Amino acid sequence: MSAGVAATLVAGGLAAADPSVALPLQSGLGAVGDLVFGVLLWFLEQWYWLMDWAYYVTGLEMLNPRYRFMHRAILVGLCIGVMAPLIGTFLVHRQLALIGDALAHTGFAGVAVGLFLNAVIDLGVSPYLTAVVVAMIAALFIELISEVTDAYNDVSMAIVLSTGFALGTTLISLNAGGLAVGVNQFLFGNLSTVSPQSAAILLVLFAVIVGTVAVTRNQLLYVTFDETAAAVSGISVNWYNRVMVMLTAMVVVGAMQIMGVILVAAMLVVPVAGATQVSRSFSESLVVSVALAELAVLLGIAVAYYGGVTAGGAIVLVAVGIYVCAVALGKVQSVRGERDPPDMGSIDADGADVGTGAEGDR
Repeated sequence: MSAGVAATLVAGGLAAADPSVALPLQSGLGAVGDLVFGVLLWFLEQWYWLMDWAYYVTGLEMLNPRYRFMHRAILVGLCIGVMAPLIGTFLVHRQLALIGDALAHTGFAGVAVGLFLNAVIDLGVSPYLTAVVVAMIAALFIELISEVTDAYNDVSMAIVLSTGFALGTTLISLNAGGLAVGVNQFLFGNLSTVSPQSAAILLVLFAVIVGTVAVTRNQLLYVTFDETAAAVSGISVNWYNRVMVMLTAMVVVGAMQIMGVILVAAMLVVPVAGATQVSRSFSESLVVSVALAELAVLLGIAVAYYGGVTAGGAIVLVAVGIYVCAVALGKVQSVRGERDPPDMGSIDADGADVGTGAEGDR
């Protein structure tokens, strides 16, 4: 169990200094980890029961109780359908749509680090857990490079992307400790590899992301549309920029389970782009993007299961199809005079047009 491993590592580091402190700490961290993991497993059992009930009502074969991996994949997909557009809406309006690609490639490096350590020293930690850590560190480096060197964001993203993917491919090419990795599941996603442990990690990420956005929504909105005014009003712009990129890293690693490294960034961008075509406010755009993402995930998983194709590719193609429909609907609304054409640089943020320099939400 990853929590137990983390507790052992932390306590092991303190044991050399003071064993009387390390033992209680290890016991405490282990107990907390066991409690959290136990709660998550209980939640998974309730989810299995719900999926069993849905199977007996609908008769859909992909919900068959024999296919617990599909139940977990659907749960992960539904969580991604909330997390990705929730963060992607802020990213798209900040013109940071490509940061998902950069963090996905560093997340792949994190997976490679976890697999390498497991093969060499038998660490026993989930590769997705190491991917979260490495992706969050990479997210901070993107912000740090931009702040220290005054480079544009796309430059720092390109540097981190290439470094991350180079590290991942180098580690995977090594054969130390008999390392042999099938990387396709990480590059393209795989429904059958969503284990209870990786689903539990995703649920923790989901809670952290949704909770953080709920608490900091107004500050993130203000920084998104007018950094200068936000700084003048006393908001720590750099701090909230770092919060945003770290949340993005969490989303990317969580979505990587079924989307894969290559296509994971699409869920941050495509549903949001579709929502902006038919929405008139930031909140409306947020809600619509989540709805479109959930629809794309559920239909994509169904297509992947019954068609025997890669889940990530199916989900993205469905999402793009929905985007095209949203564009057509937006054009029809514009022709009828029901709404103005969407402007990605200026959006009504719940009654205050912060895109043009007004204060907006605080």
